Amino acid sequence: MKRGTIPFFLCYPGSGPVRKIKLTVAYEGTAYCGFQKQSGSGLPTIQDALETALSNLAKAEVPVTGAGRTDAGVHALAQVVHFTTGEWAIPTDKIAPALNSRLPDDIVAVGAEEVAPDFHARYNAVAKTYVYSIYNRKTPSPFRRLYTCHVPWPLDTEAMRQAAKYLVGQHDFSSFQASGRPVKSAIRTIFGVDIGTDGSLIRITVRGNGFLYQMVRIISGTLIEVGRGKLSPDDLPNIIEAKNRTRAGETAPPQGLRLEKVEY
Repeated sequence: MKRGTIPFFLCYPGSGPVRKIKLTVAYEGTAYCGFQKQSGSGLPTIQDALETALSNLAKAEVPVTGAGRTDAGVHALAQVVHFTTGEWAIPTDKIAPALNSRLPDDIVAVGAEEVAPDFHARYNAVAKTYVYSIYNRKTPSPFRRLYTCHVPWPLDTEAMRQAAKYLVGQHDFSSFQASGRPVKSAIRTIFGVDIGTDGSLIRITVRGNGFLYQMVRIISGTLIEVGRGKLSPDDLPNIIEAKNRTRAGETAPPQGLRLEKVEY
């Protein structure tokens, strides 16, 4: 189902200047196989949906580049992408409303702004913040199942906070990297890890300069095991030093994760 309509005169390309646009989008990732498109697979992705809407708007192909590649089932409050408009007549402040009339209801263009020609959504990012949400109660909630990880066992949040302190700083996070996306270096800097509580909700907020494949989900799974008493907070330095995925905890489910913010 599409949202509303957009005035007819805004939908046609025109003779305006070529612009690079930074677009902020929010999405509920349940129905998608991640952000990045998978050529020839036919699987739905956020990137495919954005490019389809933009191309429909521009009457030409419009590729987008994202700040990060969220996994299947992962959500975003403020994902950032960039694209070049070509010679559109659409004013920058009308791009988000125009897109929202063409996007599915689980993807929303939050805002658009013109940026310098050398802006890059991924390479110019200096920090990203992810939030992992846990519903810590004996019985699950049907209303939270798409946005939290249900953990029925009591969790010691103070132990989780003690363990999280060891993650802060620059480390080789190979122990917290899933296979499948080779990188030149697994060294990343974590600026902070916060464990917050709100009744039965526990939120793990991780801010860093970049993240490896499924890194936040593995960090979250490891901290959950600390909370359950299966790991000690003091195990974290050895896990980091091992640079071995088998030493860290399980990968937490995707639905509890959302990309909260990208900083430039």
